[in-house]
Amino acid sequence: MATVPVPVVEPRRLPSWIRVRPPGGAHYPEVRELLGELRLGTVCREARCPNLSECWSAGAATLMLLGTECTRRCGFCSVTTHWPGGEVDASEPTRVAEAVRRWGLRYVVLTQVCRDDLADGGAAHLAETVRRIRSESPGTLVELLIGDLGGRREALAALWESPPDVLAHNLETTRALSPRLRDPRAGYDRSLSVLANARADGPKTLVTKSSVMLGLGETDEDLRTAFADLRSAGVDLLTLGQYLRPGPKHRPVERYATPEEFERWKRVALDLGFAGVESGPLVRSSYHAQELYHRAYAARSE
Repeated sequence: MATVPVPVVEPRRLPSWIRVRPPGGAHYPEVRELLGELRLGTVCREARCPNLSECWSAGAATLMLLGTECTRRCGFCSVTTHWPGGEVDASEPTRVAEAVRRWGLRYVVLTQVCRDDLADGGAAHLAETVRRIRSESPGTLVELLIGDLGGRREALAALWESPPDVLAHNLETTRALSPRLRDPRAGYDRSLSVLANARADGPKTLVTKSSVMLGLGETDEDLRTAFADLRSAGVDLLTLGQYLRPGPKHRPVERYATPEEFERWKRVALDLGFAGVESGPLVRSSYHAQELYHRAYAARSE
């Protein structure tokens, strides 16, 4: 007799340790104005990040490259799905570099939407953006959070022409949950190969980074395996955060991990050899990215 799947019932109320502040703060208006003036998208808004108020108030935002519409549809993500047909805004790298210069950033995080309509997944565009930032703001550290670029090693190689300081790619979840949560074109092993190839082919100074969400139905054993797999791929930095459902069409939250659990998993990850771990209910891939980098690599920046 076939087993009938038990539907996930999302808890009706957020626990007391999860409180998302409304947008606002000292630098929020100027960040919003500059983004509008330069016609730049951010993962902060497109992915409905709960830390938007905190980061924008501090004068920081994670810029989204190659537009704001993704060619994939994952069960946990709120970014709009669309097939752009190969269209790319060639002026975007220049506008991003100008924003970084005008903000006076010493550390910037860039991410991208997946672009399966492009032969290289958008790698050449990403490399050009880093190149422009290096030209305009040579002292700025660049963290590049990429998609899997279709799993093409030659596309990844294009990034080494003007490499970032940190190359991030998110594993997102455990092996068992990946097929149910991620777009069919993504994959657990493909993500690990992207990170392993970055470690093997990128510059020796390159720092690699990944992220895993909690609260989607993962087991402790599966989480430990995911951490070990990331370490085997040579990943240096790890972020752990609580999955929060963007809307009714997305995967429900199965459970809310407590702050104590996040602290426990942080210790587990550090014991496995990660150089730095940011772990907490509202942590996201780029949350406190500069602080995490410098805590882990203080000697490099001196």
